[in-house]
Amino acid sequence: MTQRTLDFNVSPVLSVSQLTMLVKETLENQFDTVWVRGELSNVSRPRSGHIYLTLKDDGAQIPAVIWRTLANRLPFEIKDGMAAICSGGVEVYPPHGKYQLVIRDIEPAGVGALQLALKRLHQKLAAEGLFAPERKRPLPRFPKRVAFVTSPTGAAVRDFLEVARRRWGRGEVLVIPVRVQGPGAAREIAAGIRLANRLPDRPDVLVIGRGGGSLEDLWCFNEEVVVRAVCASQVPVVSAVGHEIDVALSDLAADVRALTPSEAAERVFPSTEEVRGAVTSLHRRLASFVCSRLEDARSRLTSLSGRRAFRRPFDPIHERSRRLDDLEARLTRAARRRRDHSQAALASLAARLESLSPLSVLSRGYSITTRTADGELLSDAASVEPGQRITTRLAKGTVISRIEEFPPAKERSPRE
Repeated sequence: MTQRTLDFNVSPVLSVSQLTMLVKETLENQFDTVWVRGELSNVSRPRSGHIYLTLKDDGAQIPAVIWRTLANRLPFEIKDGMAAICSGGVEVYPPHGKYQLVIRDIEPAGVGALQLALKRLHQKLAAEGLFAPERKRPLPRFPKRVAFVTSPTGAAVRDFLEVARRRWGRGEVLVIPVRVQGPGAAREIAAGIRLANRLPDRPDVLVIGRGGGSLEDLWCFNEEVVVRAVCASQVPVVSAVGHEIDVALSDLAADVRALTPSEAAERVFPSTEEVRGAVTSLHRRLASFVCSRLEDARSRLTSLSGRRAFRRPFDPIHERSRRLDDLEARLTRAARRRRDHSQAALASLAARLESLSPLSVLSRGYSITTRTADGELLSDAASVEPGQRITTRLAKGTVISRIEEFPPAKERSPRE
């Protein structure tokens, strides 16, 4: 007997929850979207609205669930024994440690292989945003040049040209001949789209299409190479494939979908009669608008012409001229009054100054006496001695004298 000892240092020991989460992450990442064919059994639909079932074949089985949001939209009944093709992802439910298929799409197994392939391709391209409405571009109102990628011998091109000629009769239609059915047709259509975009005189609109047919006949317009060429086109694309009941992937990728080639011509080219009618209507509206504006202008002109400003336009000028004269006269009078007042004030100040002037005093008989030696003003007789020379200034002239004697004692100053 061989004895084996476990070495816990070789790898970490996981808890059951950790192992389950690793399995869950691995399975769900690896099998995010799978297609499975099998037989439905154990179908049950509780009050929640979800559908629980088992998908099985001869060798295995797997639990599956259809959530209520999808279950309510199914156009057929889910029942035991039904063979179906399911699309969805594998998920692990940790509390039970079991995995199940979460079905996101289901079709009865009777659906053909082409429809199944179409559904898968549609899901793939839609996930890339190739069918998004925000990618759609408007068609030009008056195209000058239109390219039609189609079979030159089919009824589609004849119908398109006939409708275009009847509706518009102008512009140029360039037919790019390709096969629209059979092996290699998709590659030719995609090449025709690329050729139209490379033309020196690039068309304003690009049309692709053909008449109606079976799914197999129209399959080339469902192929990925055509859809991607439509999305890559720098010219707005109109897809006119089949009849109303037929919807190709190129219809979903194109900027505009037409039910038939004849309707494509109606979408691309305006109607001459409609354009003529629109022009006539615009002409009438413009004429009516111009007449209305002229009448309004004439009424306003008549109203303005009756105003005084137009009848006697120089009255404001004359009024302002008189106002200017009045202001000038007032200014002249004010200046004179100011001048007279200033002269009177100046004369008064001069008189007061004159009354205080020593010369004015001298003119009344007074005189000013100073000692001749130092020019000191004499106001007291006691400040001089006999024999000193004095200078007397009169109103007119100067007298120099010498003191001979003083007046009697009673007339002398107390200092003597």
